[in-house]
Amino acid sequence: MKFSVFLHRFIYVNNNQSRFLYKQPSVLIGRTDVASVTSWLAPIVWEGTFDATLVDFIYKKQNLTIATTVFALGKYIRFLKDFFESAEQHYFVGFRVHYYLFTDQPEAVPEVKMGENHILTIRKVPSLNRWQDISMGRMNILEKLIENELAVEADYIFCLDVDAKFYGRWSVESLGRLVGVIHPWFFDASRHQFTYERRPESVAYISKEEGDYYFTAAAFGGSLEDVLNLTKTCREQMNIDAANSIEAIWHEESHLNKYFLYNKPSKLLSPEYLWRDIRAGASQIKTVRFSHVAKNNAEIRPNP
Repeated sequence: MKFSVFLHRFIYVNNNQSRFLYKQPSVLIGRTDVASVTSWLAPIVWEGTFDATLVDFIYKKQNLTIATTVFALGKYIRFLKDFFESAEQHYFVGFRVHYYLFTDQPEAVPEVKMGENHILTIRKVPSLNRWQDISMGRMNILEKLIENELAVEADYIFCLDVDAKFYGRWSVESLGRLVGVIHPWFFDASRHQFTYERRPESVAYISKEEGDYYFTAAAFGGSLEDVLNLTKTCREQMNIDAANSIEAIWHEESHLNKYFLYNKPSKLLSPEYLWRDIRAGASQIKTVRFSHVAKNNAEIRPNP
């Protein structure tokens, strides 16, 4: 008989039988300042709504690989070092991660030491003159990546903005069939304040009487099948808009929100998973896991 400490819990081993001991969960005690479930019964992940040690223990048995895409074109290459160095401290530590970096400057990618079972593949893509085209073009690239390569290589995929940095744990608690991240500027706003596409001429149109949450396009993910459906639909809808000489107000983010309205995410990540600035505060945010970095958009974007 022997005991071993595992993050303040114990694994009891006797006759090759193991039990994982942890604090009993409660249906009465928990976060009372935020909602932790949607009206369609999808969990909303906040600090204090999950046991990190327990969920790691559960998912470790599944031998998962998480594909993660990052785009760094033009001056956005400057954010890569902080992105990857912080990711290697906090992002799916202890699990298999395959980063796919799409850039027009492969020679400028900084060297970053990857952790165990974390690998980086660099793909060259053409430079573009408009940041809007860079942003919207991600859906097409993601669709092709999933269709052509990832079916036998990964179990889940996340698409993350490069101009952001990790400050805390982002791991298996975020996994789900279709995962959206609640936008940090609108998590406490009414649907009338959401910056949905309000012009009926666009396929991304959402009326002021509709809407659940406003989701960011800076971070989203899920199973390969579900993210493929999302990217394909958004790409098709953006093509329809382009044929009608219209561009949604927030480009692929507008189309992503339209998709999520009629294809409800199975899991929502709170603004902890994409905060607006590490120095900004809100009483509901107990920890910042991932946050956009302060920058001058006019200086780094190729066009207004």
